[in-house]
Amino acid sequence: MPRNTWASEAHRSFLVKDALRQFAFFDNSICPSGGFHTLDMQGRPLGSAVQELHTTTRLVHSYSLGYLAGRTACDTFIDHGIRYLREHHHDADFGGYVWALKGDDMSDSRKLAYGHVFVLLAAASAMAAGHPDATALLSDVEHVLDRHFWEEEQGLFCDEWNRDWTPFSTYRGMNANMHGVEALLAAFEATGREKFLLRAGRILEFFMEKMAPNENWRIPEHYSQDWKVDRDYSENPMFRPAGTTPGHSFELARLLLHYGELTGDLEGPLKIARAVVYRALKDAWDAEQGGIVYTLDFSGKPLIRDRYWWPVTEAIGVMAAILKIDPHSEDLVWYRVLWEFARHHFIDSDRGGWFPEIDRYGNPISGQFIGKPDIYHALQATLFPLMPKISGAYTDLRGILPNARGDRLKTGL
Repeated sequence: MPRNTWASEAHRSFLVKDALRQFAFFDNSICPSGGFHTLDMQGRPLGSAVQELHTTTRLVHSYSLGYLAGRTACDTFIDHGIRYLREHHHDADFGGYVWALKGDDMSDSRKLAYGHVFVLLAAASAMAAGHPDATALLSDVEHVLDRHFWEEEQGLFCDEWNRDWTPFSTYRGMNANMHGVEALLAAFEATGREKFLLRAGRILEFFMEKMAPNENWRIPEHYSQDWKVDRDYSENPMFRPAGTTPGHSFELARLLLHYGELTGDLEGPLKIARAVVYRALKDAWDAEQGGIVYTLDFSGKPLIRDRYWWPVTEAIGVMAAILKIDPHSEDLVWYRVLWEFARHHFIDSDRGGWFPEIDRYGNPISGQFIGKPDIYHALQATLFPLMPKISGAYTDLRGILPNARGDRLKTGL
């Protein structure tokens, strides 16, 4: 199958239109008093005043990509978010960035690796977009990650501290490290500094070369302090559910291919990525109703059967990556199936944005999520397939979005 023949002009038009409609929906997110609103299904601000770190940073990252792609008014979002990170999330007393704020008060003062790697991602993307304060932000969060989270002997990030950097748990997890890889690769592409690329490689080596093949190509989420799998762990049903999370398998596989492209070695990463991706699809695709179940036990049996938007977006992302470098007919079949499912069940063709969750009949519901939680996952599912390579977003996205609004959508596949 020839490369890039899957990305027809009709499909590219669909991707552009959906990206523009997502931006149009989330443009209402700016809170005049600082930070960003979470929006309801119609795009109206929800009543909660709590501002979590990953919401701030993901919007900065997403609107930085939009700015690079040529979409108008994104610079206002970047500036608003960077200012809020530096003046509110940043802890002037102890350093680092607190997890959640409510107005001017801290509602959750923990220092989490998950949040800090997203600060690194936001800083790298804002730096690529030319924001004048992004370099200082990147330097600061790099220092915090080095001092408090990076464990050189293991080549991995630890997870969490109290506000004053005293310990309160020995938990270690895959999720913060996976997003750490994402941020480290972004920082490498923004700065050219090998340190970031080398650290991303060490994390990927542990999860994709060591853990995945030993776990029948599934990737455990939770670990003890000495990085032994904790098979009994179960906490937050969204951020730290029991078992394995197939959506994270898709994300890690895409990031492994991203890393392989940057290092010039895709042969080994491609074999691992295919094994991980197709194991996750076999285990998690709901054969009767479609969609991807949220979590699995260690044998691949579904635990939480809820179907959210973001695993579908990440499956789309990794399938697009595979199609760019080693396209097989089954890859294209899955890419089309995933987009058709998304179009019929998750994409809001009337208002823009994606519904976060569907019921057993495939209809949007508000269960785990209230409103539409963020633009980040779905935006990347539309932008990344438009790029000629897996890496290079900061250069290859430039000018890819026209200054127009999209109409009703067909996938073009």
